Amino acid sequence: MQRTDRADLATALRTGPFDLALRTAITARGLALHRIRDRLALRGVHIGVTSLSYWQQGHRRPERAESLRAVRELERVLELPAHSLTRLLGPRRAAPAAPAGPPVRPYRDLITPPTAVDDLLAELAGPRDSGLHTITHIERIRIGADRRLRRRDSQHALRAHRDGVDRYLAIHQGDPGSDITRVGVRAEENCRPGRIRRDQAHDLLIAELLLDRRLRAGDTHLLGYGFDDAPAPEPSCEYLRGFHTGAGQYVLQITFDPAALPVRCHRFARRSPAERPYESEELTLDGHHCVHLVATAVGPCILGIGWDWE
Repeated sequence: MQRTDRADLATALRTGPFDLALRTAITARGLALHRIRDRLALRGVHIGVTSLSYWQQGHRRPERAESLRAVRELERVLELPAHSLTRLLGPRRAAPAAPAGPPVRPYRDLITPPTAVDDLLAELAGPRDSGLHTITHIERIRIGADRRLRRRDSQHALRAHRDGVDRYLAIHQGDPGSDITRVGVRAEENCRPGRIRRDQAHDLLIAELLLDRRLRAGDTHLLGYGFDDAPAPEPSCEYLRGFHTGAGQYVLQITFDPAALPVRCHRFARRSPAERPYESEELTLDGHHCVHLVATAVGPCILGIGWDWE
């Protein structure tokens, strides 16, 4: 490290702010962000390159416990004195006032791994609260004769709880091993496709659907969209939907090809991907080879239908 670099780093660590000190330390050590990410991963800390970039640019600030742990490990990776970065964060900022809409749960609580959805959402930088909540959501899933998920269709009735809303984010996570680069996005009713971000490693896709008008608080909007999946190597055995806000009503129908019918179906509800279901109920195929669930007054949770082939 050059003498001027050492002097700049010492000053930044002494006076802050946090983003300047972090940026100066990264520059002084000559490490690319992906190298820092990999070294943190070896220490058991998983943080995305996008988050690191936002921290050093001052666009975001480490707040959660896992983020603060990442900062402590950053001090070791960057060979800095203990607490030299963490002390620059100061006291935790007061939480912003709650929006007028329903309770909002982070998407990361509903998707595995959480850092994957964080990184994709960071690329579509927007508010934590989308400004929309679901009145009714009807979702239809088709399973092909090869026992794999083929198509997903959604009909949404939405209400805005703040002014200026003009887009909706649709998240699709394929079965493990599916080719997310080949998944087709259909914007069919009262919307058009915007930005689309994909993460092949985690079978994850986020599509921005641009509404055909800018909504005011209290306005309702009907939205139709869908995904054409690129099937995974193994047969599908469940479909689930995560709700980061509540919903007035949710209807999920799974339709099976008559050439490949499951031997058992059940509905379930979970609080997070890793938890066991807190609610489960057997379902019976109808004469059209379908099963469905209907849920009302849905809070933030995960709802789904699973099935066995043998």
